[in-house]
Amino acid sequence: MPKQKTKRSAAKRFRVTATGKIKRKKAYLSHILTSKDRKRKRHLRKPTFVSPAEAKNVKKLIPYK
Repeated sequence: MPKQKTKRSAAKRFRVTATGKIKRKKAYLSHILTSKDRKRKRHLRKPTFVSPAEAKNVKKLIPYK
């Protein structure tokens, strides 16, 4: 069977941790930052994990990570 291709866009957005969880960056921190308060911007900087329901789909996109 041929090798699967990795979706490069997904490979740049997601990382797999040692325990197998998928880490992602939060959205809404790229522009119009003046209207967002300091606390909100600080929390958006922190990475989070993909939900278990979506993790299955993301793992198909990055098979060798």
